[in-house]
This record gives sequence, C-alpha cells and structure tokens, in this order.
Amino acid sequence: MLDKNGIAKRIAKEVKDGMYVNLGIGIPTLVANFIPAGINVELQSENGILGMGPFPTEGEEDADLINAGKQTVTLLPGAVIFDSAMSFGMIRACKVDLTILGAMEVSENGDIANWKIPGKMVKGMGGAMDLVASAKNIIVAMQHVNKAGESKLLKKCDLPLTGVNCVKKIVTELAVIEVTDKGFKLLERAPGVTVEHIIKSTDANLIIEGEIPEMSID
Repeated sequence: MLDKNGIAKRIAKEVKDGMYVNLGIGIPTLVANFIPAGINVELQSENGILGMGPFPTEGEEDADLINAGKQTVTLLPGAVIFDSAMSFGMIRACKVDLTILGAMEVSENGDIANWKIPGKMVKGMGGAMDLVASAKNIIVAMQHVNKAGESKLLKKCDLPLTGVNCVKKIVTELAVIEVTDKGFKLLERAPGVTVEHIIKSTDANLIIEGEIPEMSID
C-alpha cells in the first residue's frame, strides 16, 4: 500500500519530456518532487507561474512565492510569473498537456467530483472546472476509500460534479486504474496489495485481464 509520496512517485512516471503540466491541490503538488532525472517539463500553476520546481527545503521558503494551494514553491531557471488571467488563458487555450488533480469521487465513465461536499463550507471551485474542460489528459491522485472505508471509485458520483467523462487514469494507495469506454480497468496493484483487496475496495466493476503486475515506484 502506498502513502501520499508513493502515489506522487507513481504519477511522476506518467510525465513525459516536453510536457506542460498543471498540478492540483493536495497529493498532486508532491509530484513536483519526483520528476525523473533527464525529463524536462514545465509545471504550471493557475495563480500565474510557469516553471515551478520542487518544494523548498527548510530555510529556503519565500512566503511571497506560492502555488494555487498557497504552499511555498521554488522556481527553476527560466521560470516566469504572470497574472491569473494569462494563466487561465493558457489553460482555456488547451496549452496544458497533462493535469493532475485530487478527487473526492470518480465514476466509472470518468466523471470527477472534487470541489464540494453539500452542507460544508468551501472557498470555491478554483481552477478545477477550467482544467477538466481544457486539459488534453487528466490523471487523478486520490485515496481509494474514505475514512469510513467506503469506496471513492463509484459507478456514479454522488457529489456535485466538477467535470464529465474527462478522467483518463487514477492512481490510489492501492492501484493504478485506467478509465475506458467499458469502465475501470485495473492496470497495476500497489506493493503488498492483492487484486481481491482492490475489488472489495471498489464500488464500480473492475475489468481485470490476466496477471496484474505490482507497480514500480523506484
């Protein structure tokens, strides 16, 4: 079973050379720390940064340099800072190759709910709706089950939707799952996790073909 850093490490393997990548709030921000050596990518934040680096080490933090989640970040050589209007212009013009988002729920047809729980106060949707409508590829980083042990990978989302039929792949503490036109397809299992455990933890049906390999995060 993976921790949050393990999920981020596995997702970092999906990042390819030359990509423009947006990292959502939560687990996705950790991906910046695990970009493979030799891979040149541009990390974008919707508050107006292009060229983010990994999180700063203790003592290197600059309180004025933050991402969309208000976490302190670093900049790589050549990075640029601009207003959010230009940032959203990039997003809406489909200039982002890959968006990595957190989620509360994902349905088997790729719907995502990640912004609101009815009855609880939220600050707003942020950039999520623009990102899911415009990104060429969306990968979700999330916990497979909630605190009550209930699946967050569902036949149909119960929470208000952020986007419809947009998620391509999901990485959780248990598995890597692809969203296909026939539903969820199990691609990999986390170290020490059985296929049976993943099936029991998934509300929707899982397509399982052949031997499911254990994921590598090294």
